[in-house]
Amino acid sequence: MRCFLAALAMAALTASPAFADRPVTDEERAKLVVLLEGEGCTGGEMEFDDGKYEVDDARCADGRDWDFEFDRDFRLISKEEDD
Repeated sequence: MRCFLAALAMAALTASPAFADRPVTDEERAKLVVLLEGEGCTGGEMEFDDGKYEVDDARCADGRDWDFEFDRDFRLISKEEDD
């Protein structure tokens, strides 16, 4: 029985993600908006996921939609054109 409980606990730990995704706070959103404006972009869907901030479908001055990733310190990790 003890082995079964240990195996069950281990399965639960490995099945759960390391970082749960969540909506950004108002304070985080304000920082992301400023960063996006610096890139010539606005809007987009914002969340904190897998230890980083993600902004999907931000509309930019070039008329295209872009996806952004920022680290926990709000440094740009990636900017990719949205498919």
